[in-house]
Amino acid sequence: MQEIQLERLRYPEIGALLQEGWTTAIFACGATEQHGPHLPIFVDAEHGTALALDIARKLGRTLVAPTIRIGCSDHHLAFPGSLSIRKETFENLVYDYIHSLSLHGFTHIIVVPTHGGNYQPLEDMTPRLRSAFPDIHLAVYHQLSGLLDLWRNQTQAYKGMGDRVGGHADIAETSFMLHLHPQLVRMDLAEAGFMGHFSEEVIREMIEKGFKSVTPNGILGDAHGADPELGAQLIDALAAQIVHWYRENLV
Repeated sequence: MQEIQLERLRYPEIGALLQEGWTTAIFACGATEQHGPHLPIFVDAEHGTALALDIARKLGRTLVAPTIRIGCSDHHLAFPGSLSIRKETFENLVYDYIHSLSLHGFTHIIVVPTHGGNYQPLEDMTPRLRSAFPDIHLAVYHQLSGLLDLWRNQTQAYKGMGDRVGGHADIAETSFMLHLHPQLVRMDLAEAGFMGHFSEEVIREMIEKGFKSVTPNGILGDAHGADPELGAQLIDALAAQIVHWYRENLV
C-alpha cells in the first residue's frame, strides 16, 4: 500500500508525489486529555491519525500531515495528565501547518478535529485562515452535532446501544481504542458517566466549571458494550461522511 503519512516519507518522495499531482493534504487536531478510568489519554490524537488516514485513502492522491496531538482542553485539567494549549497557541499551530504545507505546493488542505474542544476554535479561526491563505482551498470540518448523530445511529444499528453514545470515553471512543490499541484498554474499569441530555446549559457548565462538575469519572455516555468491530465501523463511517462533505463543498 502506498505510504501516505508525510512523517514516514523522505523529502524526495514527497517532492515527486507533489509533481505527480498529490497536492491535497489533511491533518487532524486531537487532544491529550483524560478519557475516563479505563482509556489512555491519547484517544483523540490516535483517533485523529486513524481518521485522517481513512479519509485520505478514500479521497486518493492525498497526504496526511502529523496530527496536532494537544488541543484546547482546559475543561479537563482537573484530571491528572491532561494537557491543554491556549486558543491563540492552537490557532498559531494550525496557521503554521498550513503555511508550511502551502510553501511546498499543497493547494488543498483539510483540517479535521477529533476533540470536541477544538471544534469552536477551528470554526472561529477559519475566516482568518482563509484570508491569510487566499490561494489555498481550505476545508475545516466543524459539524460536531452531525458527528454525534452518526455515532449514535451507527451504534444503534450495530448493537442497539445508541443511547450509550455521549461523546467522551463512551461506547464509541472505547470501541475506537479496542480497534486501535486493545492492549491499552481496561474494560474491567469501564463505567457509565453522565447520561443526561447534552444541552447547551450542560456544555456551558462543563466549559465554565470544568468537566468534573458534570461527570466526576470523566465519561459522557456509557463505555459498556464497546467492541473493536464497532470502532472500525465508526471510524470508517465518519471518514465517509467527511469525504462526502468535502466533495460537496469542493469548489
